[in-house]
Amino acid sequence: MTERIQLPSLSTEKDYGGNEFSPIYTTTVTVHGGVAAHGRASGRARSSDGALDLDLRMPAELGGDGRGTNPEQLLAAGFGACFHGALSLLARQEGLDPAAISVVATVAFGRDPEGGGYLLRVDLVVQWPGVARETATDLMGKADALCPYARMAWRGTPTTITLAS
Repeated sequence: MTERIQLPSLSTEKDYGGNEFSPIYTTTVTVHGGVAAHGRASGRARSSDGALDLDLRMPAELGGDGRGTNPEQLLAAGFGACFHGALSLLARQEGLDPAAISVVATVAFGRDPEGGGYLLRVDLVVQWPGVARETATDLMGKADALCPYARMAWRGTPTTITLAS
């Protein structure tokens, strides 16, 4: 028997006030460099509540041993899950069953052609059998505007980088 999971009570309604960012949930993950003193190559990532605790390894394509989770996989999982959640919420609001929805998230790591460095590219493919293409496309557009990962991709994310004292 599968345990029933409570759906989140968040909505697309304007159930907030004010003109400033108001955090609903905050998490912290600490990454250490491991034996190579390099977070991507031999690091360990652990969340403050201990729910996430895993070894990080560079994929073989980037010169690593490929024997662990890498940051791109974590981003793909987070982005895919968040977009799925937004689309599922919108589907329910339209009286549609979201059970058949799946989101395939692909994250590509590559060179930035403008000035060197690196970039990420994210591609999401939604599979939603049994729903009219026009309906699915409309709701996917709304999910793109609702999902914070998609908004991060389109608008950027305010980021601070500081040295601990």
